[in-house]
Amino acid sequence: MNMPQKSVSSRAWAELALLALIWGGSFLSIRIALDEIGPLTSVLHRTGWAMLILWAIVWMRRLPLPRNARIWGAFLVMGCLNNVIPFGLMAWGQLHIATGLTSIFNAATAIFGVLAAAIFFADERLSPRKLIGVGLGFAGVATAIGLDNLTRLDLRSLAQLAVIGGTLSYALAGVWARKHLGGLHPVVAAAGMLTGSTLVMIPLVLRFEGVPSLALELRTWAAIGYYAVIATALAYLLYYRVLAMAGSGNLMLVTLMIPPVAITLGALLRDETLTPQAYVGFALLALGLVVLDGRLLARRKRGSV
Repeated sequence: MNMPQKSVSSRAWAELALLALIWGGSFLSIRIALDEIGPLTSVLHRTGWAMLILWAIVWMRRLPLPRNARIWGAFLVMGCLNNVIPFGLMAWGQLHIATGLTSIFNAATAIFGVLAAAIFFADERLSPRKLIGVGLGFAGVATAIGLDNLTRLDLRSLAQLAVIGGTLSYALAGVWARKHLGGLHPVVAAAGMLTGSTLVMIPLVLRFEGVPSLALELRTWAAIGYYAVIATALAYLLYYRVLAMAGSGNLMLVTLMIPPVAITLGALLRDETLTPQAYVGFALLALGLVVLDGRLLARRKRGSV
């Protein structure tokens, strides 16, 4: 049984497109920062600055803070699943594959999310339609990777697998949030999660990449400012705003809108090119997401009656 979908107003479409542009640009900004700083340091900048901004918003709005130690423990786990692991794996992966390809793999988050929900929640079982959508999604990911890359373990292959591992971690984060963070104000939950992420990242950075330097090039600081302030802290606020206006089903559309932005920016500003199989893979993945969404098939069915 399909849940009723909210209609998308012109304002919601505009903000949905803005969110896609912001997140699409984050892949390029992260790659620019990686020219000067390490992957772990890039993640610490992202979680640390975004954390400070969101706590400032919590304070200004006078939002209630959780007092339960269990909630703060859940923030720590959520920070690892939704930030530390995926941000770290994807940042390392971007050192060896194009930003556009990273964004294509990132679109598989919705596919893994449906699969994870089916495993952990009785009310999220895989219907035949969902099975077809998941199957198309996996076919798209496999095609984008390339069968030749699946049979060898060079840096490029490992980088692609790392990014896919990040999308799987995102999916598990969704499960964890539903189980342990329900009922919290979204901004408080995001701030708490980023706090947990930052607490984990500090010792990791000090151990593997040393004390972060603040003497960075202007372009590096601009890139950090973009992906930490705009594409993380402010994007969280925009995300929940669009969610309230358009609903989760419509919000999934942003997953399809991000890769074209990232691919275009990577081609224009870093001269990146993707193989034809990457585009075929994205087409299959997009088709899988459309099948999962279900509305297009429902409209065709109604039109044939």
